[in-house]
Amino acid sequence: MSDEDRKSIVEYRLNKAKETFAELPILMENNLWRNAANRLYYACFYAASALLMSDRRQAHSHNGIKSVLSAYYNNEGKIDKYLIKTYGKLFNMRQRGDYEDWAILEEDDITPLIEPAKRFIAEIERLISVGLVQEE
Repeated sequence: MSDEDRKSIVEYRLNKAKETFAELPILMENNLWRNAANRLYYACFYAASALLMSDRRQAHSHNGIKSVLSAYYNNEGKIDKYLIKTYGKLFNMRQRGDYEDWAILEEDDITPLIEPAKRFIAEIERLISVGLVQEE
């Protein structure tokens, strides 16, 4: 893949993260907490996948991205551990909301994670903008 293609994909994924995050107020206004959990997770997922693309790292699943974030970006101190933990919480919450029958997610489950998720996305944008990329 060319550097230009990689850059385009990274930009696309970051924009997708921001657009997905922007859906939250509509869902919250309508008390759609399961859907809000889903969109909050996916906003962070798209940002995380942009980071991996920018850094020429691969993960082939949601769990894979979570593992790479933990193994490389957390253990190497490249992303605040609290933000990595937030991503893990969002991953688990989205799993519950999407796949568990009768899963109940409420405002109190979602609202404490909004600001950390926003910081997670901003931190990834910062890392990409300063060129945190692995040398080939």
